[in-house]
Amino acid sequence: MSTEEGWHTVEDGQKLYTKTWKANGPAKARVVFIHGFSDHCNTYIKFFDALASHGIEIYTFDQRGWGRSVTKPSERGLTGPTTRVLDDITSFMKTVIPSPIPLFLVGHSMGGGEVLYYAARGPSEIRKHIRGYMLISPFVDFSPASKPSIITVVLGRMVGKLFPKRQMKSHLDVKLVSRDPEVCKAFETDELCHNMGTLEGLAGMLDRTMELASGKIKIPDDAGEGGVTRIWIAHGDEDGITDYYASKRFAETCVTAKDKDFKSYEGHFHRLHDEPEPYGPAFLKDMVDWILARSVDPVQSDVQRPRL
Repeated sequence: MSTEEGWHTVEDGQKLYTKTWKANGPAKARVVFIHGFSDHCNTYIKFFDALASHGIEIYTFDQRGWGRSVTKPSERGLTGPTTRVLDDITSFMKTVIPSPIPLFLVGHSMGGGEVLYYAARGPSEIRKHIRGYMLISPFVDFSPASKPSIITVVLGRMVGKLFPKRQMKSHLDVKLVSRDPEVCKAFETDELCHNMGTLEGLAGMLDRTMELASGKIKIPDDAGEGGVTRIWIAHGDEDGITDYYASKRFAETCVTAKDKDFKSYEGHFHRLHDEPEPYGPAFLKDMVDWILARSVDPVQSDVQRPRL
C-alpha cells in the first residue's frame, strides 16, 4: 500500500490534515472515513492498511480541533457547532467526487454519529454520490459505563452559552477502548489524543446524540446513490463507551431502508478493528465483504436483504 499526506483548506480558511491510503493494484471501492472523539486518522493505520490490501482506498482527514489539524493548544477541541462539523465533511467530500469507483462514507464512534446525522441531513448533491454508509460503534448514546450525570450536562450547557470556546478535558477510561492493553497504552500516551473539547463542541455532540437516541433523526430511504440508502452498522456488545443497545434500537426503528445490516460482535469493545485475537478478523471480513458486494453495478448491488 502507498499513502499520501496533504492539507485541505475549507471555506473559512481552516486547514485540515489529510491522508490517503491507495491499493497497490486497481481499486475496487473508495472510503471517506470520519474518526472519533479525541482521535485522529493515524491511529487507524493497521486497519486502513488491511482495507487497502483488499482494493479499498481510504480518504480521510483529522477533524477540526483534532490531530494534526490542531496547530496550537487553543485549537484543541475547537470543532465549532454541528453546522460547522457537517460543512467540513461536505468540503472534504467535494474533493473526492465524482468518484470513478463506488464511494462509501464511514464513521467511527463520534464520527459514526456524525455520519448518521449526515445521511439524514447532509446536502443531497453530496449524498447522491454515496453508494453506502457504514457506522462502527456509532455514538448514538453513551454506554452506561461512560455516561455523565445530568447535573454535569446541564451545568456544562449553561456555562457553554457564556463561554462557548472554553476548553474542558474529558476523562475517558482508556481501558474501555480495546481488550488489547497495547492499544489502550497507545491512546494514553498519544499527545494528539488530547481528550480536550470546547463547551460549544461538546454541546453540539450531545445535541446530535440526543436527537439520534430519541428517534428524532431518521435516515430516509433515498439518502444515497441512485436514490437508494444502503447502510451497515457494527457494534460490540461489551462497548463501554458508546451504547450497543441504543445503536441497535436506532437501526431497528430509525432506518427503514431495505438494504440495511446491523452486525453484533459478542465480547467486543469500542474499537472493533483494534480488538485482539480472536475478535478482530471477523469484523474486518464482514466490512470488506459488505463493501465489495456493493461495489458492482448499482442495479446488481441493491441486494434487498434486511438483517434485523
